[in-house]
Amino acid sequence: MAIPLRYNLRNLVVRWRSTVATALGIALVVAVFVMVMSLARGLAATYISTGDPRNLLVLRKGSTAESSSQITPNEVRQIRYLAGIDRNASGDPLASPEIQVLVQMDRRDQTGTAHVLMRGLSPVGVELRPQITIRDGRMFRQGLNECIVSQRIAQRFAHCGIGDQFSGGKAHWTVVGIFAAAKTAYESEIWVDADEARAAFNRSFYGSILLRAATDATAVATLTNRIESNRDLSVRVLPETEYYKEQTNTGAPIQFLGSFLAIVMSIGAVFSAMNTMYATVGARSREIGTLRVLGYKRRDIYVSFMIESVLLALLGGALGCVFSLPLNGLATGTLSWNSFTEVAFEFRITGELLAKGMTFALVMGVLGGLLPARLAARKPVLDALRAI
Repeated sequence: MAIPLRYNLRNLVVRWRSTVATALGIALVVAVFVMVMSLARGLAATYISTGDPRNLLVLRKGSTAESSSQITPNEVRQIRYLAGIDRNASGDPLASPEIQVLVQMDRRDQTGTAHVLMRGLSPVGVELRPQITIRDGRMFRQGLNECIVSQRIAQRFAHCGIGDQFSGGKAHWTVVGIFAAAKTAYESEIWVDADEARAAFNRSFYGSILLRAATDATAVATLTNRIESNRDLSVRVLPETEYYKEQTNTGAPIQFLGSFLAIVMSIGAVFSAMNTMYATVGARSREIGTLRVLGYKRRDIYVSFMIESVLLALLGGALGCVFSLPLNGLATGTLSWNSFTEVAFEFRITGELLAKGMTFALVMGVLGGLLPARLAARKPVLDALRAI
């Protein structure tokens, strides 16, 4: 017959000091695991939510990012007016030649400087990104070295308010607008006119072309084939959403670090749980002997002590999940390994991540209880009764 569950619960309450100490150790490990994984999850979500499924991105063959791609003005002219590219209400083709450059900015909290991504784009580039909305000020005008900055950049860096100026390349840029980007990768960018950016940073080329094909899938395939099969164009075409999914490898170092820290800390937590359970077995020799005399078998005692260890771990796991919840939605930033600029994103703690944290705690509880439970089950009846 099985030992009642309330027996284990009462033991955890009676020995509350060791219960609290062990649960807090496991809680710390789970909290660190959930928080670091939520960093990688938030960064990946930022990239995945970026892009429009209707858009295509043209890059130089062999380039993995816009920052390393080079497309000449002649190639832009050949691509921009191809048949199959959609047009706006004014009749202009929805094709935006763009370039990315780096600007060194001072942090608002005076903790140093960081590279910020400045995107040069054409006027239709904004039309190709419907998730962008100007929250304050207005859109930049061509020929005046004006720019608009994202809300996150305005919050994190100095000289990014309406009317402020900062240096970039050979120009001084005036901030005339602040935009919101619906938690996409554009939250980490400053936008200017593409040709002004090229002139200020001595670039004779563009980095990419963002365009929108006609609405049906056949037109997309036809346009893609027309561009890639042109021998005068050494470029490749891919959906914008697919490009940003490829950029999620920026979160790989964070995910590796989180896994490494969690593994190292979990070893200590397992030993802590094991020591607690060993001490419990030693202090409860009389109880074990009494249980054997009452007819409980060794496997019943083994299962009972394993359940107690698991309950202890689950308590710690629940506390760890609760400790990590206040970080959900907190804005932060990290270095992008693709562009070497700061990327703004939010901690994203999901139900799936919390479930993984609880599973992690469960594994620690099982590993920490295996040997102590075995010791309790194998304890001779006479030796246990001598302690009475």
